[in-house]
Amino acid sequence: MKTIKIGTRGSKLALWQANYIQGLLTNENPEFSFEIVVIKTKGDKILDIALSKIGDKGLFTKELEIALLNNEVDLVVHSMKDVPTTIEDLLCISSMPEREQTFDIFISNKSDTFAQLPSGSRVGTSSLRRKSQLLYARKDLEFIDIRGNVDTRLKKLDNDEYDAIILAYAGIYRLGWSERIKEKLDFSLCLPAVGQGAVGIQIRKNDQYIESLTKKINHLKTYFAVNTERAFLHKLEGGCQVPIGCQAYFTDNSFIIDGIVADVDGQEVLKHSINSPFIYRDLLLLDRQEQELKAIQFGEQLADIMLSHGAKNIIAKIR
Repeated sequence: MKTIKIGTRGSKLALWQANYIQGLLTNENPEFSFEIVVIKTKGDKILDIALSKIGDKGLFTKELEIALLNNEVDLVVHSMKDVPTTIEDLLCISSMPEREQTFDIFISNKSDTFAQLPSGSRVGTSSLRRKSQLLYARKDLEFIDIRGNVDTRLKKLDNDEYDAIILAYAGIYRLGWSERIKEKLDFSLCLPAVGQGAVGIQIRKNDQYIESLTKKINHLKTYFAVNTERAFLHKLEGGCQVPIGCQAYFTDNSFIIDGIVADVDGQEVLKHSINSPFIYRDLLLLDRQEQELKAIQFGEQLADIMLSHGAKNIIAKIR
């Protein structure tokens, strides 16, 4: 039996994702054995500095990509929100299974909802995107950087270092800690990160053999929506240092993209949406290259609108 090597980070959440992909691939390709290989990334090693201050777009992906390029592994598994919008030319994202819910969530031992937090409460988040949106709603709160894996952050909360923390629903749910969730934050309050809730499989671009195995578990709605979000982010030239959020999704009769660009201090928040009469059935009529081009078109369309409405000035001010 041929063994296919899956590269992954070593955190509990990353291992959950790798095991999940391993299970899906095994079900679809039972004639192969899929082995998980743990690779430590820069983001796993630097835990005492805020993500926005490190300034490395490949913080959680670079070492995985190097292992893939060096043929040490056959594919790697990423959280799509960690993947830079520009990736190595010799690599590509071949597939994404169906994404989890994209909500950010509120966890606290002192309050049942974000709105009920007392003035001056300390809120832990490592994300400028979350901080800026939530500051816009509650300028009376103190937002403090928090690093570490999900379990580390929960321990810091339980040790009373924070009055509340904000995390992604997907990670909490996947690790079995849903009972800790006090509130799913409404999208009108906090739009998610590009690719949030989605897991992607990255392969060598011309490895048709591995591509044939991984494309069997691709969820087309997720793949299209995340590529749309990534095109939006790429057009805005955003990264960890710029608070940008985006969510793309299908309804029964349209394709909707919601975007946000904010300044770091939550003083200025720009939101816009596109509602296109493009439905899932239309997507099925396109080949893969056409699908990807259409996703780019939608994402860039929203970015262009927002740039013309003031996003360019917000981003320039932050830079």
